[in-house]
Amino acid sequence: MLILIILSYIITISDNLPLHIYSPVKSDISAIKLSKIGQFGLLRKPRPGIPAHYHTGIDIKRPSDNYEDEPVFPIYKGKVISMRRDGPYANLIIEHEYNSKKFWSLYEHISGIIVNLKENVNPDQPIVHFMNTNELDRYGWQFDHFHLEILKVQPVKMVSTREHPDLFYKSYSLVCYTEEDLNKYYYNPIEFLQSFPDILEKP
Repeated sequence: MLILIILSYIITISDNLPLHIYSPVKSDISAIKLSKIGQFGLLRKPRPGIPAHYHTGIDIKRPSDNYEDEPVFPIYKGKVISMRRDGPYANLIIEHEYNSKKFWSLYEHISGIIVNLKENVNPDQPIVHFMNTNELDRYGWQFDHFHLEILKVQPVKMVSTREHPDLFYKSYSLVCYTEEDLNKYYYNPIEFLQSFPDILEKP
């Protein structure tokens, strides 16, 4: 079964709790394939209306030639707390908890959300898909990936609208102007997947 983007891979941690991650090579998380400018912490150039800022997640490339319904799976069990369904910036946020320690994951540039708000999810079930061919033709092939963030702090609360009735939170993705901002709000997703759950105990 696909987990996140390629194959199911389970790391057994200290209490035998499985953490599902992406890896076609079952001993090497470095097999995750990122887009050309998809690394965590990369300083993104300013563009109209958006100042220079640090990249707050990783951009994970499509793992196969499936341009119809390539699934994406959650990194860990949790509850869906927010979603935006439209356009190239469609996203979904999940709240997770491990040993009373909360963390949050965000999946963006996605399509075909197949879970509901407040639904409990786990890594054995797909939650969204990569954009399909028609959507990429419409929005641009620069979105042929999905953006994954893992947050240390609760996302920013929002008031839902008629246009976005399920959008209750947003991340800090465009306001991390310094490395201090980045490290305050975010885990490096690669380091998180490699070090879970020990990374949750770090300041």
